[in-house]
Amino acid sequence: MTTQTANDKKPTTQNNQSQAIVSKVWNFCHMLRDDGVSYGDYLEQITYLIFLKMAFEYSQPPYKQDIGIPEEFNWESLTTKTGGELEAHYLTLLRNLSKKTGLLGQIFTKAQNKIQDPAKLSRLIDMINETKWSRLGVDVKGDIYEGILEKNAEDTKSGAGQYFTPRALIQAIVHCMQPKIGMTIADPACGTGGFLLSAYDYITHSDKTLDTEAKQKLKHETFSGNEIVANTRRLCLMNLFLHGIGEMDGESPISSLDALVSPPKQPVDMVLANPPFGKKSSMTITNEEGELEKEDFVYNRQDFWATTSNKQVNFLQHIYTMLKQTGKAGVVVPDNVLFEGGAGETVRKNLLEKTDLHTILRLPTGIFYANGVKANVLFFDNHTAQEQAVTKDVWIYDYRTNIHHTLKKKPMTLADLQDFIDCYNPKNRHDRKETYHAETNPDGRWRKFSIDDIKKRDKTSLDIFWLKDNSLTDLDNLPEPEELANDIIENIEAGLASFRAVLSELEN
Repeated sequence: MTTQTANDKKPTTQNNQSQAIVSKVWNFCHMLRDDGVSYGDYLEQITYLIFLKMAFEYSQPPYKQDIGIPEEFNWESLTTKTGGELEAHYLTLLRNLSKKTGLLGQIFTKAQNKIQDPAKLSRLIDMINETKWSRLGVDVKGDIYEGILEKNAEDTKSGAGQYFTPRALIQAIVHCMQPKIGMTIADPACGTGGFLLSAYDYITHSDKTLDTEAKQKLKHETFSGNEIVANTRRLCLMNLFLHGIGEMDGESPISSLDALVSPPKQPVDMVLANPPFGKKSSMTITNEEGELEKEDFVYNRQDFWATTSNKQVNFLQHIYTMLKQTGKAGVVVPDNVLFEGGAGETVRKNLLEKTDLHTILRLPTGIFYANGVKANVLFFDNHTAQEQAVTKDVWIYDYRTNIHHTLKKKPMTLADLQDFIDCYNPKNRHDRKETYHAETNPDGRWRKFSIDDIKKRDKTSLDIFWLKDNSLTDLDNLPEPEELANDIIENIEAGLASFRAVLSELEN
């Protein structure tokens, strides 16, 4: 068994093929922008049409697979019409397929036509018709769709970036977690499916000897998730399907239910997640005066350690309930989860006492599409109820202090996180060595803190740092002006977020 490294690359011809199709598909989008079609709307239409084209291909020899699409609404029904007739038929098609069950129905849930010019819709259909999608390799199809999703996430105005975790970060977390065939892997806030797909890629690249039974297990029994936003769930399902997870005529591996509403039905071996960073859950109600107003929604679950409207803290509690006794989790959380009092403190104490919360990765700003995000990754392993005070030491890797990344000019890569992966020591995390030493290496980023030291901290805070910020003292080696400006913006926005968190805590 071999482990995929940061230097592994897919064949150049495959990359070129993927990039060529992504470029062609995306260039057409720019023309539609003049008609007011957003990136997200365009991506939805691409999803509908590619699915229909592939469904038609799979209904032909040698596959002859019945996907459940009536003949009058198949791909050929679109290619034989133009003008107003095409537009009317496309609307009827979308409305009809949205009533179907399973994966098909989830793909077309609330489907609408956002391309109002029939001539341009016809050109888009012709462009998709040029590619024989069923003949493309799974990796190629997946790369094409991932490429389109990433371009959509780059459009900051659309807000799509909130569902897109940096791929380098996902890969690093998965490399540390080392998913294996036979595990059940879940993401309760899966967005467009990045964590699930990275785990799939890791398993298939790590073990080149997967037999038919193992491949079927990966396809049908390994991955599951939740995504409550219909458009995002649609993109996730298509993303998974193009990578070889799930069946066109099968049940959806992604639930539309809010993961926080009720306890999980089946515990899993591994949770990989970047839950929403929104501070609170809310619902709209009609007050006594008949006016609409928002009210904080509290998930009152008996299996939670604390009752709170803080969505991030609730997701952390929920993820614990998802794990088997031998399960483990890698979860991205914002800074406030590490230091806030009240429910946050209660949850931290329970995690330290009932799981082995062994590792924290402190992340830099400038790596997420949303500005001002200061985040961390928590790694913890579940244990049996008989074991008390499970966490003995918490290892922290500071990849924030004196680190500067920007999304365009200096994006974070997997190679940037390779030192963390090496320090984490996935093959034997019980055999670790600190790189920090007060006298010989005060700039070491990898340091161990005992559970006794952490319990002495105010509110059992896990917001721990020790490195000197060079930008405050080394005036001769300041970052580039653009980096400084971005840092200032990030810090102001992060500060505002912290003040809001404090204000919210006081109000509660």
